[in-house]
Amino acid sequence: MKVIVQPQKGTYKLLFVEGGRVEGSGFVDLAATPKGRRPKNFKMRRRGKQLKPTPTRDLIALLRRSTVLLAAKSPEFESFLADLQIPSSRIDICRFCQLEDRFAPVDRATGVRYGGEWICMECAKREMRRELGYLGKFGGSVLVHLEKLLAQIRDLDRVLASVGPEHPDLKRTLFDRLEAHEVQKTAHITELPLPPAFAKAAGVEYLMPVQQLAVQDGLLEGQHLLVVSATASGKTFIGEMAGMKNFLEGRGRTLFLVPLVALANQKYQRFRDRYGHLVRVTLQTGVSRLNLPETRPAGDRDVNAPVVVGTYEGIDHALRTGRSLKDIGTVVIDEVQMLEDPERGHRLDGLIARLKHVAPEAQFLYLSATIGAPGLLADKLRANLVRYADRPVPLERHLIFVERSKKINFIKQMVAEEYKVRSSKGYRGQTIVFTNSRARCHVIADALGKKAAPYHAGLTSQERRDVERRFANGEIAAVVTTAALAAGVDFPASQVIFDALAMGIQWLTVQEFHQMMGRAGRPDFHDLGRVVIMAEPGGSYSRTSGKTEEEVAVGLLRGEMEEVAPEYDMEQSTEEFVANAVVSNGDEQQIIKMTHTMVGTLEPALPTLLDYGLVRRRGGRIELTDMARVMAEHFIGAERLIEIKDLVRRMDDAAEIVAELECAEETTP
Repeated sequence: MKVIVQPQKGTYKLLFVEGGRVEGSGFVDLAATPKGRRPKNFKMRRRGKQLKPTPTRDLIALLRRSTVLLAAKSPEFESFLADLQIPSSRIDICRFCQLEDRFAPVDRATGVRYGGEWICMECAKREMRRELGYLGKFGGSVLVHLEKLLAQIRDLDRVLASVGPEHPDLKRTLFDRLEAHEVQKTAHITELPLPPAFAKAAGVEYLMPVQQLAVQDGLLEGQHLLVVSATASGKTFIGEMAGMKNFLEGRGRTLFLVPLVALANQKYQRFRDRYGHLVRVTLQTGVSRLNLPETRPAGDRDVNAPVVVGTYEGIDHALRTGRSLKDIGTVVIDEVQMLEDPERGHRLDGLIARLKHVAPEAQFLYLSATIGAPGLLADKLRANLVRYADRPVPLERHLIFVERSKKINFIKQMVAEEYKVRSSKGYRGQTIVFTNSRARCHVIADALGKKAAPYHAGLTSQERRDVERRFANGEIAAVVTTAALAAGVDFPASQVIFDALAMGIQWLTVQEFHQMMGRAGRPDFHDLGRVVIMAEPGGSYSRTSGKTEEEVAVGLLRGEMEEVAPEYDMEQSTEEFVANAVVSNGDEQQIIKMTHTMVGTLEPALPTLLDYGLVRRRGGRIELTDMARVMAEHFIGAERLIEIKDLVRRMDDAAEIVAELECAEETTP
């Protein structure tokens, strides 16, 4: 028999344990006597019985034949036992269990820290659920996450600190930490078979690890590569090495393609600054329909220059309008994860197929920080996979469950604290805040004051460049943005904060989240990257979504990216078919070949195009009508074209037609 003694206010509770099971309990007081402290008012109950007074001599007899364990320090009880020569020792038990006549010994390996004491895991879970009940409804996946977090850190106070805190305390909200890689020995650039003029202009001495891996996988021998590694790990320079080597050694021009105009402008400036004295660098982006100073294209626009930096649509438009792209030796597709974009993925997929058609001897390089099942995508692209999973700097990921009304104050505090920090490289800590709408960008930026700026596609190019310059110079502490930055615009931030986990009313995908999260921490600037997710319990941005923000947060942090295997609807399929027909000059076999080259799966578009009278089929060739060429040039499919033709017949006002098209687009599920 074990007798567990738990000191309480003015009394002592006793548990009588046999074989790990509580067989009875009791209470006793101690009174001072001439002989020392002695028991009085002893009450005892057996399992399932009522508490009843019991002679103290029965207690003393029981103590003498049992192992006595004290659950807390008690000089008075220890003195009483010593007077009677009854040995005792200490034990840590769960006080919550003891209050309910249960026995659960605890230690640092099995217990959970709570309020300065150790309690058992089951009681800690019950206390956590009770506390969460005061804070509102939490989804089941959040409870699972918090229970796992509790088992991991074994500190209930720290777990509860991430749920509805009054102030952000990043010492207590850590979800996990992704460690940086060890410094590896890599080749000096002069050791590589690169043109000396390029090596001198590159501004690089030693390769970064992913660059070394790319070289080992045949980068400089013309191999096609899919390169997957963290943001700021050096992927752009992989494209520079291959492109400049191929051009300077007479194997053709370079196309470096990105998804955003802002990103194209940055890459164009980088190439021109580094290599402008060696080659002519030009910029090819889409042309705005508004003829304003800030929308007019910047830079040399020659699509047949030695190095062309452009957006996907900028180069694709040249192909779709029948322009000739000759002597291409290198094609670099940056941010190739855009293949999964529901609106633009089919166009990138088709563009890659069209470029392979016009430049069959070119070396293709695909770059991304976030790709699910990259080995499968590499096979589809017929490229070698170069994967480097380590980060150049460590990354902390924090999760805070907080009401929406408190988010802005939290952001203000975290941005201000980060801006006070200087890295060992001498750079201030700066923050990117991601939110779900342009309007919210301005609300948050206004609340942060002069040291913050909104940044989104609704700003003019001049306004965006001004924000980029001020951030690069360390003049502002934060930019507040929507999806624009996620695709790679180069802001060297040390901290990323998620005010929302949606873009518009759609929840982020795991891939989008990883892309945005990867903006935190740059090896040339920072010692540590930090990501802070603020999730609103019960929050949602759409009436139709069955998930809430705190559930989405846990899913994103623990999620795995899916295989890149898009399926295109008839609208997208007809658009790509006519674009391929333009590039192949109507050769049906070449159109079929390009279709099979694509990563995604298309609907059989030709019968639909024939039914609508948009194409004709003659002797193995596809003849495009003028309307089909309009489809290709303006990036629209057959159904959209028919809708526009119908509106033109019914309406005279162009503005009304545009409004009708926009309204129809917004109501499409």
